[in-house]
Amino acid sequence: MKLLLSLRLIDSLARVVNVSISDFDTHSNNFSRMKQLVPIFDHAITALVEDLSDRGMLDEVTVLAWGEFGRTPKVNAKAGRDHWPKVAMGMMAGGGLNVGQVIGATDRYAAQAVERPVHYQDVIATLYHGLGIDPQAITVSDSNGRPHYLLKHGRPIRELTG
Repeated sequence: MKLLLSLRLIDSLARVVNVSISDFDTHSNNFSRMKQLVPIFDHAITALVEDLSDRGMLDEVTVLAWGEFGRTPKVNAKAGRDHWPKVAMGMMAGGGLNVGQVIGATDRYAAQAVERPVHYQDVIATLYHGLGIDPQAITVSDSNGRPHYLLKHGRPIRELTG
């Protein structure tokens, strides 16, 4: 339902739409919850991307699926997986990006990035790039005249932006 609403907002020319799905915070019962949630999410995100493509809007709209944290490589005592800030995953589609690729890799336990780590600020810089916003733009200067940047470290992900 939330992704359908996001499509309606996009139809209404909203520039940015955020959809929050909190059910994936699986500190307990991870495996039984994922058996229910993953197929629902998979079908919904696929339908959204296909619908945008069918409408000829996919090059203009970036779809990003991304969690607030990665998940621990080990299962906890409640059969859950807790927050793991060292490694996470995300999916981007559309927006004129070079899609259809995997960027980066982890060790066999998904505990550490071992190839081409991407910082969350790089993901945000990639979104800004698609909106025509310079991620290194100075947003304000403080009372001492020091510049503050929109993003401190982020750069658009080169594999996606060309």
